[in-house]
Amino acid sequence: GSDINLYKLFTEQCFNLLRSGGYCGIVIPSGIYTDLGTKQLREMLFGQTTVTGLFCIENRKEVFEGVHRSFKFVIMSFEKGGHTERFPAAFMRHDVAELERFPQEGAIGISVPLVRRLAPDSLSVMEFKDPTDVQIAEKMLKFPLLGERIEDTWNVSFTREFDMTNHSYLFKTAPGKGRLPLYEGKMFHQFCSNWGEPKYWLDEEEARKSLLGKQSDEGQFLDYQQYRLAFRDVAASTNERAMIMTILPRNVFCPHTVSLENVVATCLGQQTRFYVLAAMNSFVVDYLLRMRVTNHLSFFFVYGVPVPRLTEKDAAFWPIVERAARLICTTAEFDDLAKEIFGGRTTAKTVGATDAADRAKLRAELDGLVAHLYGLTEE
Repeated sequence: GSDINLYKLFTEQCFNLLRSGGYCGIVIPSGIYTDLGTKQLREMLFGQTTVTGLFCIENRKEVFEGVHRSFKFVIMSFEKGGHTERFPAAFMRHDVAELERFPQEGAIGISVPLVRRLAPDSLSVMEFKDPTDVQIAEKMLKFPLLGERIEDTWNVSFTREFDMTNHSYLFKTAPGKGRLPLYEGKMFHQFCSNWGEPKYWLDEEEARKSLLGKQSDEGQFLDYQQYRLAFRDVAASTNERAMIMTILPRNVFCPHTVSLENVVATCLGQQTRFYVLAAMNSFVVDYLLRMRVTNHLSFFFVYGVPVPRLTEKDAAFWPIVERAARLICTTAEFDDLAKEIFGGRTTAKTVGATDAADRAKLRAELDGLVAHLYGLTEE
C-alpha cells in the first residue's frame, strides 16, 4: 500500500533476517491481518512461512498505557520456510494470561483456502470467535460477492465526492442562495438521513465545475441530483454497528468520509436500491463486516460481502423493499421515491414509519428476512 506504516516494514525485515527454519514472534497492530495495504505481506506469510499463531488482544485492560482502549494488536508467530494451509487464531481477547495456554486452548483453526474465498481481493482474515462463525461464513459464501460484476442482473459500485482538505475552499459555513448542504457521515444513520444538521454548504455552480473537471457543464445529470446509497467510511468493530448505510435525498453533496453509490455508472432501479440497503444494514452483513474492519469501512471490505442478487422476480424481494422504503420515506423530500415504490398518490407522510416502536419492528423483520435469504436458522 501507499501508506508506509512502520509495522509493515518491521514485519518484512523480520522475515528477511530469518534463516530457513528460524522463528519470529512479534507484537504489531491488528491491521497486519485485515488491511488492504498488508495484502502482499499476507501473501508472503501464507506462501513462504508456516504461521504458528495469531493471538489478537483488544487493549480494553490497558495492556499498553497511552494507547486507546479499543485499539487491537496481535502477537503473531511464524517459521520461515514452507507454506501455511491452516493456522491457529484467537481474536478479541482481553487477558495476556490467556497467551500461556494458546494455541492448546481457545484457538480456532482457520484455513487459508477459506480466507481466499472470503476475501479474494484483499486476503483479509476474519475475526472468527468459534466454529459456528466458520459455518455461517460458509453459508454466506454460496452467494456472489457484492463487487463481483455479473451479466444480466444488477451490479453496484461506490465512489467518493469531495475531500475535506483538498476541497475545503468550496465549503461555506452558512446556507445561501444556490447553495446545497454537505452531508457528513455523522448526519445520517441506518435508514435515516436526518440524524444531524449540516455544518457546511457548497455553491452548486462551483461544485459542479469541480466535479466535472475539464468537462464543460452542459446541464448534464450528475449523481448528486438523484437519490443514492451512502455509507459511513469511519467505522470500527467495537461500535454498535460497523455498517451504517442510508439513502440520501437529492441535491446534497458529501465529503470523502462518506462512500456513495456511483449512480450514473451502475443504474440501480429504485426497488433494488432499497433491497441493497436492507441487506447491507442487516445484522448478518454487519456481523460479517465487524470481523474484518479495524477503523475504516473501505470499498474492498464492502465489495467482499456476499449478497444474494435478488430481483423483482423473486418472492422474497418485495417484502424487503417495502419495509426498507417505509423506513426511508418519512419526510417530504422522499415523496417522489414513495410514489415510485408504492404508486398512486402516495406520499412519505402516508407510508413512512416515524413511530420508534414501528421502526424497531420493521428493522427486526428485515433482519429476519435477510437472515433467511442466507439460509441461517435462529440458532
